Amino acid sequence: MKTTRPSFGWMIAAGAAVAFGAPLALDSGGALAQATSPAGKHFDAKGNLPSMFTIELRKGVSATLPFEDRRDFEEAKKGFIAEPPFMKIMADAGNVAWDMGSYQWLLQGKDFPSIHPSLQRQAVLNMAFGLYEVLPGRIYQVRGFDLANISFIKGDTGWIVFDPLTAKETARAALEFINEKLGKRPVLGVVYSHSHVDHFGGVRGVVDEADVVSGKVKLIAPEGFMQAAIEENVFTGNAMSRRTQYSYAVLLPRDPFGHADQSIGKNVASGNVGLIPPNHLIKRDFEEVTVDGVKMVFQNTPDTEAPVEMNTWFPQFKAFWAAENITGTIHNIYTPRGAPVRNALNWSKQINVALYKFGQEAEVMFASHSWPRWGNARIQEVMRTQRDTYANLNNQSLHYANLGVTINEIQNVYQLPPSLWKQWPAHSYHGSEQHNSRGVINRFLGYWDGNPVNIAPLSPKDSAPLYVEMMGGSAKIVARGKELIDQGKYLEASEILNKLVFAQPGNQVAKDLLANAFEQLGYQKESPTLRNIYLQGAYELRNGLPGGTPVRSSGPDMIRAMSTENWLDFIGISIDPRKAGGMHFTINLITPDNGEKYLVEMSNATLTNIKGEQAKTPDLTITVNRAELNQVMMGTNSFDDLIKAGKATFVGDRKPFDQLRSILVSFAPNFEILPGTAAPTAAADAKRNEEPNPFKVPDLMPPDAAGD
Repeated sequence: MKTTRPSFGWMIAAGAAVAFGAPLALDSGGALAQATSPAGKHFDAKGNLPSMFTIELRKGVSATLPFEDRRDFEEAKKGFIAEPPFMKIMADAGNVAWDMGSYQWLLQGKDFPSIHPSLQRQAVLNMAFGLYEVLPGRIYQVRGFDLANISFIKGDTGWIVFDPLTAKETARAALEFINEKLGKRPVLGVVYSHSHVDHFGGVRGVVDEADVVSGKVKLIAPEGFMQAAIEENVFTGNAMSRRTQYSYAVLLPRDPFGHADQSIGKNVASGNVGLIPPNHLIKRDFEEVTVDGVKMVFQNTPDTEAPVEMNTWFPQFKAFWAAENITGTIHNIYTPRGAPVRNALNWSKQINVALYKFGQEAEVMFASHSWPRWGNARIQEVMRTQRDTYANLNNQSLHYANLGVTINEIQNVYQLPPSLWKQWPAHSYHGSEQHNSRGVINRFLGYWDGNPVNIAPLSPKDSAPLYVEMMGGSAKIVARGKELIDQGKYLEASEILNKLVFAQPGNQVAKDLLANAFEQLGYQKESPTLRNIYLQGAYELRNGLPGGTPVRSSGPDMIRAMSTENWLDFIGISIDPRKAGGMHFTINLITPDNGEKYLVEMSNATLTNIKGEQAKTPDLTITVNRAELNQVMMGTNSFDDLIKAGKATFVGDRKPFDQLRSILVSFAPNFEILPGTAAPTAAADAKRNEEPNPFKVPDLMPPDAAGD
């Protein structure tokens, strides 16, 4: 039942052949898709083409890479059934949830010297779009509908869905598409492999919650899933949203000079993010479950790519599901958007367990990103390569640390062994050797490098003027910066120009020069994460912070899943300590519908809470059902609204509540990262956009931060 696709199979091969064998040229050529720039023209009026140094570096790197190994391209095409007649998926709210067409310029069969050759290869591989057969008659994937893949296991009577994408709309479109091509079947099981939003947020597009609650649909997840799905993004959600604008370059055009790829997929869907609690948790290291005639052995792998995650073995099919533990890239150990540093050694060990527990028999390995691998020898090769790369990253970084190499040096010391560099599955697209090696040292030794001057250093805005003075003033620094850029020494130029920009935020000449250095560094990076960071920095130095109000992504499911304790903890983070001095009060919070009680206390300019306790003589007692508190947390109702409606009661002195409300700060992801980039109206915009309800929680799952 295969449908001809005249473009992708040929273009993915032709694009690779041109990109990795033809002479390099400055002209990127061709008319680009929506949201991309005209042929050969930079989207930014101040933007630059790749320099001769970048092009020469690119040629040198190309010569060291194993472009003769084309197995990934064959595997990425294998099993293709059909491509949908659309490129865009619309969100129910009316916006574009997904647009694969915005990346079609990658399939022109051209080489783009503004993109690292290895990254361009990965970006072309990630252009898979449509329905694919993984195991005849049993396992299928819809790829290119979101950052992740959605996988369908054919049971005796229905589908078992693995990782239902980020948004309801993209997951629904995938289910409709596979049913159209292979025949309509009910969804009888859903598996969340781990706690990142691109692996569960679209669940309402494939099942109804009532069917999960009744047990008609089995929804399976690793133990600790609900807590992990929420807490990673609660306390620093606003900062993560801002940093995500750098690491995912969500504000840049999809363009050879802007966003080209996200390594584990093209980008993240922007639709209705949902969450249905699982009704079956995998608690043991290995646990067997049968759904609709399909036997599955789950392997819990906590503290790997996510705080909770699990692989799955299908003994009937000799198929291994690697979740996001084994994909077409070495992942982030430290994720620059901000999250707890991951355990590279444990990650390696869990892959090793899977290799010897299941990999000796597996004939197909598929995952929540990238493309499957077939044949036992190939599967073991990829598993060993990724196992060894994570272990090497951990062991070498700590080896050098024990020789005195610091967190501020390791990125210039650590290198993959040549035997791994020559294998594509060892390349760090989502991660990078540079920031991952720093992450390993940070996990074990922290941020301090052992130098007393760095244990409590001056802030950059205070230290930068000293450097500028010692370097002879701005004119000399600008002149030297130009010399370094003209010599292709972009990192050196960025070091001195960064000091000048911090000392003189209004010096646009310096900011433009620093942007030029950042831009070339971005073009040179294999990792899209590093590329995005440099290119977003260049954009903001030239144009200032982007305007507008950030889209809010947290829906009712996320709020319901957030514990009251998490919310109270975030309220404690949100208070302005400069205004809290001298305040002393206790508040009892009671939520009768779920039987919870909390004691909230303000003392020493600090708000604390304890679950299950009540003050004997509180200043105020607030009683509100958690179902109604959800409306306060979402910002759709205030406490005063609930009191007027008889849905909340205040007993005692209201003053502590009013004091608390008066000192809460509403965070917005528009703070400066680079000096002198805030628009003149930023303060006014922030005031205008200030949340009307200060008890409203931030976005718990920034859509751009998924899968990180």
